[in-house]
Amino acid sequence: MLADFLREPLLDKIDVDSTDRMTAHEEILNRKPMIREVFSEIHRLMWTLSRQYLDGSGQDIEIGAGVYPIKRSYPSVLATDVVPSASIDRVMDAQAMDVPDGSVRTIFGQHCFHHLPQPEKFFHELQRVLVPGGGAVLVEPYWSPVASVLYKRLFASEGFDKTEQNWNSSASGAMSDANQALSYVVFKRDRQRYDRMFPSLPVVHQAPLGNYLRYLLSGGLNFRQLIPDGLAPLVKGIEAGLSPVNRWIALHHVLVIRKAKD
Repeated sequence: MLADFLREPLLDKIDVDSTDRMTAHEEILNRKPMIREVFSEIHRLMWTLSRQYLDGSGQDIEIGAGVYPIKRSYPSVLATDVVPSASIDRVMDAQAMDVPDGSVRTIFGQHCFHHLPQPEKFFHELQRVLVPGGGAVLVEPYWSPVASVLYKRLFASEGFDKTEQNWNSSASGAMSDANQALSYVVFKRDRQRYDRMFPSLPVVHQAPLGNYLRYLLSGGLNFRQLIPDGLAPLVKGIEAGLSPVNRWIALHHVLVIRKAKD
């Protein structure tokens, strides 16, 4: 299969749920300036949106921070993950956060929401830990026609099922058995159900991201890079030209959830 050929050789025979995956991802990241630039752009976007849509005083925390946490761009953000590594500050489960009630201004999450086995527990935790006016900024796989085709074919350890009726998953580890279409299921297909269950956590912003070509051509953290880094500026210009059709071809989207003030 094409996906097998493109897969990053360093990840061969590595358990994706182990700390070995974090070590391998760190090595891959260090030799890929293009994906580091993409991640840094996402950091800036998430931070900007948190300042635009959220308010109140409290701690900024990233869940599922992985090997390139947002604190690399904004050092005040506490980096947490369920898998220990040198990149994070604390091991913490986003479904049972070890922080006081009403103490958090922003929860950031990059590509981690779909790995939560019981997302309703996460939403209940948002209600508990966030200050009024605070919220969550999440970047997740998008549901464009292009994304819907690619995600079903690229990831052996994760699925992309828009028809899955259950929000919960039987995920056996931090990375495996996730449904990458979870944000579509919860925030698009089942939006009325979400709004009914969590009226104090409205979604106040949602938009596709525009750096999908560089993300794809860089190989991310799991696949081989397909073009030299010197072509990144050219690809970035192409992305800008394609922005009017992002809704049809984007691979990721960002959404902001804000806790009601009363």
